[in-house]
Amino acid sequence: MSPKTRIAFAAIAAVLAVAAIVLAQPDESSEQADDPGKRTARPASADKPRPTATAPSAPEPAPMEIVLRDHRATDGAQTIKVNTGETIRFLVSSDLEDEIHFHGYDLRKAVGPGKPARFEVKADLEGVFEVESHEAENGGGESLIAKVVVEPS
Repeated sequence: MSPKTRIAFAAIAAVLAVAAIVLAQPDESSEQADDPGKRTARPASADKPRPTATAPSAPEPAPMEIVLRDHRATDGAQTIKVNTGETIRFLVSSDLEDEIHFHGYDLRKAVGPGKPARFEVKADLEGVFEVESHEAENGGGESLIAKVVVEPS
């Protein structure tokens, strides 16, 4: 056998030996299952679920609109019902400057011509909460513009 043939056979044998060693190694998941002490770090992307096609979520419901004229709700006091964990949403517009107070959640917002007051808060307190016009209250009129009812989910 010529020296070139011996070198070629030696090179092929070396390649086959390396391939056999690589193939004989246990993969990472079986190694982890067999010996927890030999766990190796995995890239964070390996733990993330693959995205799946889902239907688009339903749009957020429009907030209830409460309109004030002379510090009074034009349609009387509204009732807003939600379950615990949902989002309470309502919008107050007014022809006059006013302050709206959402009791229980203790939120106060200014409202006036061209400046509606938008309320959006997670319903994490159960019960019935009043929403009032402070200017109506200060003037001795009916201040209640809405009741928010948060029921258990």
